[in-house]
Amino acid sequence: MSAAEPLRRTPGELLRERGQLSDDTVAARADGQIVDLHTPLPASSTVEPIRVGDPAALQVIRHSAAHVMADAVQRLFPGTQVTIGPAIDQGFYYDFDRPDGPFTDKDLEAIEGEMRRIIQEKKPFYREEMDRDAAHALFEKMGERYKLEILAKIPSGEAISIYRHGSPGRQDGTWLDLCEGPHVPHTGHLGAVKLTSVAGAYWRGDEKNPMLQRIYGTAFPSEAELKEHLRLLEEARQRDHRKLGKELSLFSFHEYAPGMPFFLPRGATVYHRLVEFIRSVYNVTGYEEVITPQIFDKRLFGTSGHLDNFVENMYLAVTKDSLDEAREANAEPDWTAQKPMNCPSHCLIFGERRRSYRELPWRVADFGRLHRFERAGVVHGLARVRSFCQDDAHIFCTPDQLEVEIAAFNKLLFEIYKVFGFEDVRVKLALRPEKKLGSDELWDSAEGALEKALKEASIPFESLAGEGAFYGPKLEFHVTDALKRSWQLGTIQLDYMMPERFGLEYIAQDGAGHRPIMLHRAIFGSLERFYAIYLEHVAGKFPTWVAPEQAILVTVSEKQAAYAESVQKQLRGLGLRIALDAGADKLGAKIRGARLQRYPYIVVIGDDEAANGTLSPRSRDEGELGKLTIQAFSERLLEEAKLPRVAVS
Repeated sequence: MSAAEPLRRTPGELLRERGQLSDDTVAARADGQIVDLHTPLPASSTVEPIRVGDPAALQVIRHSAAHVMADAVQRLFPGTQVTIGPAIDQGFYYDFDRPDGPFTDKDLEAIEGEMRRIIQEKKPFYREEMDRDAAHALFEKMGERYKLEILAKIPSGEAISIYRHGSPGRQDGTWLDLCEGPHVPHTGHLGAVKLTSVAGAYWRGDEKNPMLQRIYGTAFPSEAELKEHLRLLEEARQRDHRKLGKELSLFSFHEYAPGMPFFLPRGATVYHRLVEFIRSVYNVTGYEEVITPQIFDKRLFGTSGHLDNFVENMYLAVTKDSLDEAREANAEPDWTAQKPMNCPSHCLIFGERRRSYRELPWRVADFGRLHRFERAGVVHGLARVRSFCQDDAHIFCTPDQLEVEIAAFNKLLFEIYKVFGFEDVRVKLALRPEKKLGSDELWDSAEGALEKALKEASIPFESLAGEGAFYGPKLEFHVTDALKRSWQLGTIQLDYMMPERFGLEYIAQDGAGHRPIMLHRAIFGSLERFYAIYLEHVAGKFPTWVAPEQAILVTVSEKQAAYAESVQKQLRGLGLRIALDAGADKLGAKIRGARLQRYPYIVVIGDDEAANGTLSPRSRDEGELGKLTIQAFSERLLEEAKLPRVAVS
């Protein structure tokens, strides 16, 4: 929409004229941009309605609900200052500077009640544009110092827009904020709202700034949708991987190693099975595995570019001897770094000798431990840790092989996600960031190659401006779990720069040295994070092949202990993971405990089973299986315990 074009009609007027304006229209798309129904448009604009049910409508509703929440807060708690209040994936939040201290649960109830009153009044939202001086005077008069700071950072020449909800043209009885919009036509479109929690948050995320109070909430067009969302939130609390990790004895944490998980025996079994599965896929897709050092001279990361672009997340260290020598020589000590990623070490391996084009593509995998410093405020169970492992691999290839390798990886990734029940996978193309290595021409080529691979495979995708890695663009793969939450897992990143910085070459058919292209790729991403997501996805009910133990034998009384122990020994001898509870507790208590541990099979052993050499297994998914011979049960378990097969080309 060019500023030079004359303004004509609002989207609401245009849609009404075409008979496309309905009661559930909350905003409009004008030339690809989302706008509210009151914003005047250039004459050449094309307009489409955004109605309830469109994902964009939910974002507009939630952004508007954030404004209503801030209005309610300032009505109930005079002197509270507002900062920012965006819509987010599951709702919205607003950060407040409240002089009287944190908000309580009782405060949230009062705020929610006030919001409902504002919604019932169906107060219209209106957009105003004003010059910078007028906006400054307005917020200075209101005493909103945070808004003055936001205003000062808006680039010169950019429009300053204010949104009010209340009566048009009136300065009293309305609530306003510095905002780009868009918003719903009136507060009545907000439907159902719920405030969910309150937390502390530093202004602009900086620990040096004041601590604010962040109120989270959500909004839906109807009470039914809100009720379902709250049900899923409660289910998510029950499935929280930190809670399940403790209940199922999978992993733990200790203050002596903050942000670094301890995988307990049961949890380590699951971890190893995930790695074994990926290794089995590598075996048939031409990946070779290497083991590389944990600690390198920091010069390696100077060459790779990580010291300039990633140093704040790296662990750097120096030995005492090096420090003492440097002091004596009045020189810089020899610093070392724990590796935060594997790619620089793989470049070292590639560059150890001359390589022929006949050796490419070279697909090299590494399950080495990585360390990255994360602030304490963002560390979160297994989902965000400081010590982790990736199903990390790099593909060194020729330009002619690039598109084939990207397409093959994409296909493999989708097949692997199906194994874990992730059928809804969405792809995002992350484009060049402001802080990047390499020329625009290289970035054009890299972004074009990724986009072409997606289009040729008819894979829908969304472009994310500025979200690429500093060395290249990437594809991000987002899965939807059983609770309808979206998580980013895998990625493939195209990198022209690291081979350049390490001077890597292969000898092509023309006998000359050529620079390979490097693809950084992972399917799980961080194994720790995938573990957390998958644990919540299945609610701790791991399938037989990956479960810590595939079955537990429980005796009716201690009289069957000897037979149960012999069965356990026999099944373990076949490579199965079998637990045993032959203690003095009553059978009912044993079964309840086994169910809480989510074993795929609970096998009851009484006098009859011991006398006849049989078992009475109950499947977690299918129920009672009747009496089976040990051989029949072991054959069933062995079949289910096999690593899943993945269709690969």
